[in-house]
Amino acid sequence: MTRPLPKTSREYDVETLRRDFPILTKTVHGRKLVYLDNAASAQKPKQVLDAMTTFMTEEYANVHRGVHFLSAVATERYEAARARMQAFVGAAHEDEIIYTHGGTEAINLVASSFLAPRIEPGDEIVLSVMEHHSNIVPWHFLRERLGAVLKWVNVSEEGDLDPQDVARAIGPKTKMVAITHMSNVLGTRTALKEIVRLAHEKGVPVLADGCQGAVHGRVDVKDLDVDFYVMTGHKLYGPTGIGILYGKRAHLKAMRPYQGGGEMIRVVTRDNVTYADPPMRFEAGTPPIVETVGLAAALGYMESVGREAMAAHENALARKAEAGLRALNGVKLIGEAKDKGPIVSFETIGIHAHDLATILDREGVAVRAGHHCAQVLMDRFDVPATARASFALYNTEEEVDALIAAVQVARKVFS
Repeated sequence: MTRPLPKTSREYDVETLRRDFPILTKTVHGRKLVYLDNAASAQKPKQVLDAMTTFMTEEYANVHRGVHFLSAVATERYEAARARMQAFVGAAHEDEIIYTHGGTEAINLVASSFLAPRIEPGDEIVLSVMEHHSNIVPWHFLRERLGAVLKWVNVSEEGDLDPQDVARAIGPKTKMVAITHMSNVLGTRTALKEIVRLAHEKGVPVLADGCQGAVHGRVDVKDLDVDFYVMTGHKLYGPTGIGILYGKRAHLKAMRPYQGGGEMIRVVTRDNVTYADPPMRFEAGTPPIVETVGLAAALGYMESVGREAMAAHENALARKAEAGLRALNGVKLIGEAKDKGPIVSFETIGIHAHDLATILDREGVAVRAGHHCAQVLMDRFDVPATARASFALYNTEEEVDALIAAVQVARKVFS
């Protein structure tokens, strides 16, 4: 039987928390699994798995419009999850929370429904070079199809992004600033509130990619004053197939639908259609109902552990990993910003990142290798790929030691 949610404590008991994650007992190639690929996707606690199983076995039905008992129960759970997500990001209104199938769809929704109708040839979208492809390619669609211009803001050699550089990139034709809250490669935390303030002074809205930022620190969209904020469930210890778009109510009410179908309409006739108000306007078809329940459980789990305690634990592990890697000959860290989250990218001279990750895997250590859906950033640092270790609430100091030892093994193999 699943334990109750752990209570927040001044003492961070990682070993107790690890028992909530069944997969962490797994062995890989005869070695204890060391899972350091959390920036790609986090593992799921039993509390999330149980919530989804209970819903599917005892409460499941399609939501809205059904008058029978199970539909009412499912609808209540579905909308209660929206309220939890509203609280998680500090939104003023429940109808500012839109369910999507992931962070990528959320950004595409804004590009299609909010920005595309406002774009004329030559209009500009300001991006940083450390954006994930999901916060680049949708804007390229507007470049290809509508003549938009992408303006790029560079980062320093350490990986810092100067808000004033963003402000200088904003001109009279700028229609959007799209910026990450935390780089998925460098771990850089951007000065999002300052960037939003500077953009708003010039009358430009801001979309923030919070797929990493929301995992590793509290988010208050009212305080940030950001126009749109995007999250994805599977990085937040929840299931795949569920994401969240926060949008200011005034923006959402003015936006055209993204997809057409059931749920998002008021009246459909042979000659006309009228659309529902947000959030339903943007939730066409059967939504990710089970996944919504799972994500709500995941957010509750994170709150029960303690967001500040989680962040302190994860950051301590990342700084320990960086110190250990710096001590190794031939290892170079990529990204040493002043304000960093628990993401560590590095290259090992003479070893391709994929080869390094393969050897680490044989040692039981799971890291990500490649361009991390950030080819523009790889070009900035003139590297084809990096290895990336990323830390979560359940990782330990012993696992950091295992990472360092595995890198040393790889260096011996290629020496």
